[in-house]
Amino acid sequence: MFESLKARLDQLLRDHSRPDPRARAAALREALLEAKVGVSTMRSALVVTERELDLERRQLADAERRGRLAAEVPDADTVQVAERFAHRHRERVTVLERKLAVQRDELALAEREVAEMLSEYRTARPGAPFESIDAAWRDIQAAGGERPGTNLDDDAARADSDQKLKQAVDAQLAYLKKKLGKQP
Repeated sequence: MFESLKARLDQLLRDHSRPDPRARAAALREALLEAKVGVSTMRSALVVTERELDLERRQLADAERRGRLAAEVPDADTVQVAERFAHRHRERVTVLERKLAVQRDELALAEREVAEMLSEYRTARPGAPFESIDAAWRDIQAAGGERPGTNLDDDAARADSDQKLKQAVDAQLAYLKKKLGKQP
């Protein structure tokens, strides 16, 4: 699980040169979601290993207790069988303890990676809406489109529209004042 998380992060870092901050933030978000799912899976696996280790330790204690009881009763075959089982459980406990240590280390590493990705995602996200809008207009212009408001004719039309709007507001205000008797 950790290897797939690491591969995804490496791919994202290779694609770091994306010109569009929105696409980069979206890719970071997707990788972050996958990483969080991976960390959750790793935590679940850790819990399973802890349970296996507890069970194996109990079985080891039982096998050792049975061996002691068999030694008290002069039964060499039972003592030998109990020692074999105790040896197997002891080896299994050793393996599970190493596995648990590795899983904890992997989980800690993955959690640090997720924290770094989250920090990077927060800084990669467009901070203000206008940054996202500007990036979208750059994409449209790169595709051959034209952004309204960059043409002088558009500015003249907007000034004319603003003037008409101001006249309409003034006329409405004058009408209301006359109606209310505030103006002769």
